[in-house]
Amino acid sequence: MSNLATFAEVAPLAGDLARAGMLRALMDGRALTASELARVAGVTSQTASGHISRMATAGLVSVEKQGRHRYHRLASPVVAQMIETIMQVASGPGATRSPLVVGPRDAALRLARTCYDHLAGRLGVALADALIEQGYLELTCDGGLVTKDGVPCLDWSERRHHIAGKIGAALCAYAFEKGWIRRIDDTRAVAITPTGDRVFRETFRLELNC
Repeated sequence: MSNLATFAEVAPLAGDLARAGMLRALMDGRALTASELARVAGVTSQTASGHISRMATAGLVSVEKQGRHRYHRLASPVVAQMIETIMQVASGPGATRSPLVVGPRDAALRLARTCYDHLAGRLGVALADALIEQGYLELTCDGGLVTKDGVPCLDWSERRHHIAGKIGAALCAYAFEKGWIRRIDDTRAVAITPTGDRVFRETFRLELNC
């Protein structure tokens, strides 16, 4: 009964438009201040603080203090996977479409984006395919053989698995560090740099048709 009660408490939190906007903003893995989250959600700082407090109590976000500042991030990869799954359901057949008119960045999101701490979109799926084809990785619905933490994640736009877990996080961090990808402002889409394009084509044998 306690698990059911917890589910009933957590589930509605993502159903509020402001909180949904905050959670989506945190999907790129970075920690944001309350003011930044308020701006994303289009609410006052006081209202944002109330939303953040509720999500923190429910275990959806965590708070990190650094000096006078407080930063907020998703509490765990499990929370990120839950949000990505909700996005997948919301964009599925028969789903009610939002009246929001989206911009050209949608194409960038489909090409390459961060899913919490790992890569998603066509790039994420293509990397998974390449590592499997070259014999470095085996994936199933429940995980992979490289490491017990190398779990796959069903991609929101591609509807196929990409690499999550510690392997996915390390690959994403390494790609940023080496300058293969860079963040696009105000979105979790990432751009593939000329260096990254060469590396992905020559080393991973990817054909992304960018």
